[in-house]
Amino acid sequence: MNGAVTRESPSPKAGSPLLSQKAQNNLAIVLFLLPAFLFFFVFQVYPILESAYYSLFNWTGLGPATKFIGLNNYQQILTDDVFLKALKNALLLIVLSLALQLPAALALAIMVGRDLPGRAVYRTIFFMPYVISEVITGIIWLNLFNADPSKGFINAVLTLIPGVQPQEWLGDMDLVFPCLFVVLTWKWFGLYMLLFLAGLQGIPVEVEEAARIDGANSWQLVWNITIPMLRNTIQTAAYLSVLGSLQQFILVWVMTQGGPSSASEMLATYLYRFSFKRFWLGYGSAVALVMLVIALTFSVTYNYFVRPQEYLGKD
Repeated sequence: MNGAVTRESPSPKAGSPLLSQKAQNNLAIVLFLLPAFLFFFVFQVYPILESAYYSLFNWTGLGPATKFIGLNNYQQILTDDVFLKALKNALLLIVLSLALQLPAALALAIMVGRDLPGRAVYRTIFFMPYVISEVITGIIWLNLFNADPSKGFINAVLTLIPGVQPQEWLGDMDLVFPCLFVVLTWKWFGLYMLLFLAGLQGIPVEVEEAARIDGANSWQLVWNITIPMLRNTIQTAAYLSVLGSLQQFILVWVMTQGGPSSASEMLATYLYRFSFKRFWLGYGSAVALVMLVIALTFSVTYNYFVRPQEYLGKD
C-alpha cells in the first residue's frame, strides 16, 4: 500500500429527497385530475362512442342493436327535407342573432353603462327575462300569441285597431319563425347585454376622456375606442350565440314543436322527435353525431381563425 487514500464521490440514491418530492407532486396532480377525467369520460366520451355505435343500426332502444345498416342513417339524414329545413332555420337564426340581437344588446349596453339616466333600472328590466326558465317563457308567449282575441293579448290589442285582423301567429308558416326570434331575443337579450356591460367596466374612463379632449365625438368614441376594446367580449358573445342557436330546443318545443309543417323545426327538435317520440334511437344517434360534427367544426374553425393565439398556444 502506498498510503494514498482515494475517496469515491457519493452516487445519487434512487430515493433522494428531490425525486421523491417530484414524484409526490406528480401523484398529487394525477389524483386531482383523475375525478375530472373519469367524469369527462363517463359523461362525454363514452356517450359519444355509444351514439357512434348505435348510429350504424336500425335500433328502437328496446333490446340489443342487431339490425346493422351501416351509414344508411346518415344518408337518410342528409337527404331528408325536414332535416335540411331544420339546418336552414338554425343558420337563419344564427344570422339574425349576429346581425340584430347582438348589435342591439351592444348598443343598449353602451347607453345603459355610461350616460342613460336610471340605468340601474334598465339593467334589471332587460336582464329579468334571462332568469325566467325557458318553459315558463314559452308558456307566457304561447298565451300572448294565442290566435283567439279573447285569450291572446296581442290579438286582443289588434282588434282595437280599425281594419286590422287577428293573426295566426304561431299557426302561419310565414309568421312563426319571426315570432320565435322575437321570443328568443326577449329571453337572451339580457345575457348579452350583461356580457357587454362587464366588458365596458374594463375600459378605463381616462381613455375616453383623453379621446374627448382630442376632439372625438360620441360616434367616433364608440367606433374607434369602445368597440375595439370590447373585441374579446364581442367574440365571446358571438361564439355563445352561434352555439346556442345550433342547440335551441326548449322554447321552440314548448311553443310550436317545430310546426306548422316544420316551419320552425330546429336541429334539437328534429333529434327529439325521432329519438323520443318515434323511438328511432339509431337514427337519433346519427342525428346527434351530425349535430356534434357541425358544432365541433364551428368551434375549431372559430378558434383557429378568430383566436389563433389562444388556440395554437402562441404568444
